[in-house]
Amino acid sequence: MTLSLKQGEGHIFFRSVAYRPDTASRMGARQVDGISYTVTLRVCNLHGCVVSSRMTQGKEPQVRTLIQAFKTKELRNKILFVLGMIIIYRIGSFIPTPGVDVKVVQQCVGKMSTVSENFIGLVNLFSGGAMLQLSIFALGVMPYITASIVIQLLRVVIPRFEALHKEGQSGEAKLTQYTRYLTIGLAVLQSTTILVTARSGALFNYQCSQVIPNDSVWNLVVMVLIMTGGTGFIMWMAELITDKGIGQGMSILIFMSICSGFLPQLWEIGWGTNGKDGNWTKFGIVVGVLLVIMIFVVYVELAQRRIPVQYTRRMIGRKMYGGSSTYLPLKINMSGVIPPIFASSILSIPTLIAQFGNSNQSWVKWINTNLGSTTTVWYIVLYAIQIVFFTFFYTSITFDPDEVADNMKDYGGFIPGVRAGSATSRYLSYVMNRLNTVGAIYLLFVALIPTVLIMAMQLNNRLPFGGTTILIIAGVGLDTLRQAKAQTEQFQYTGFLFENTAHVEGK
Repeated sequence: MTLSLKQGEGHIFFRSVAYRPDTASRMGARQVDGISYTVTLRVCNLHGCVVSSRMTQGKEPQVRTLIQAFKTKELRNKILFVLGMIIIYRIGSFIPTPGVDVKVVQQCVGKMSTVSENFIGLVNLFSGGAMLQLSIFALGVMPYITASIVIQLLRVVIPRFEALHKEGQSGEAKLTQYTRYLTIGLAVLQSTTILVTARSGALFNYQCSQVIPNDSVWNLVVMVLIMTGGTGFIMWMAELITDKGIGQGMSILIFMSICSGFLPQLWEIGWGTNGKDGNWTKFGIVVGVLLVIMIFVVYVELAQRRIPVQYTRRMIGRKMYGGSSTYLPLKINMSGVIPPIFASSILSIPTLIAQFGNSNQSWVKWINTNLGSTTTVWYIVLYAIQIVFFTFFYTSITFDPDEVADNMKDYGGFIPGVRAGSATSRYLSYVMNRLNTVGAIYLLFVALIPTVLIMAMQLNNRLPFGGTTILIIAGVGLDTLRQAKAQTEQFQYTGFLFENTAHVEGK
């Protein structure tokens, strides 16, 4: 009896390459990366061979995937669980922190025509507007995002972290524990910063009165503890979504936070403030451009540079293993949304420091004039330079050509026409540098096009943080749909092998 998986005239190529010759046998007969393939079962005896095959279409419409998910009881329960967690998360975003004057806060938010493009604005974006409400979930997911990135970067400097990363599941569990500890520490720091700026009036651009009536030290300490506890609760909900729901919990919460703030701002372009000063023509143009950018982002995020990998045959005992062909998939944008986030965060530091200085000082005036808005020449130039830098820097951390080349060599894999070992490492570095160049240009285009729209159409910074929003929405949406599709197929057992016709072959 033989089980073969073929795509067209060649063998199927698996997306998740573990650099092992037995990848196909371990993964089994299932769909990978949405690729159509044929499963063939051949049973032979003295009289001939019976062959049964079934063609599985990998690229099904995403709407059909969602419908199929709701028809399956287990997946329906998971989806409802995720929706319940999202509802709790959004309710917590409107519960004010004890010690805050809610009426004054609402007046302050109403007076602000725009959200400043700095660290405060970035936190407000990822909290779904909860930060300006000074709610118990004011910090949102920002501390966890920062902690995850810091732990990942520390792998380069701390050998212990790199060793834990290579240990597999047990090592990753330890790194996750470190991430939780760092998240709580950053939550204390960020909540203190927000409350101090709120007490001084800098949080609302000095446009309103005191939002914290009792600004004693003990009252601020209690508020910091409550906000930090809210961050811990969000982190716990995200892990529950990951374990018992569909998709990555923290990514889904980020997605919902951004949509809750981004969509009302987009609607405000056409409707205006309280039904006034709206422009539906601008709204239509902006929506059209955003849809085009979204389609472009989805296309690029799904694109791959496939490097062919061949495994040599090896005799182990009495059996021959290997000899299979596969490929190493490399994305154009390996760094994801990290470069724009890093660039925005770093450029926000000077403006955050300037808020504590004297507005009449020359250096404060220069920072507020040149870095206080995303439409200034200085901001655009520095923003672009940092995006390019972090694209190459972050990719060099997440993708190690030497490690990939060594793994391929250990399992008998090689790239046709390239020697195994150091030559393979140099070839992968060469390919990655070219991909990073294209990826940096792609990120610059997506990140700066909304800024150009703001300048050309005078939108008063109503599009939050350029293309960061679009990149996150597209990336999280694709990842969640991909996981939903994979889990849907786990429950499709009937007729997997013998749904189509069977025929008899001669000896």
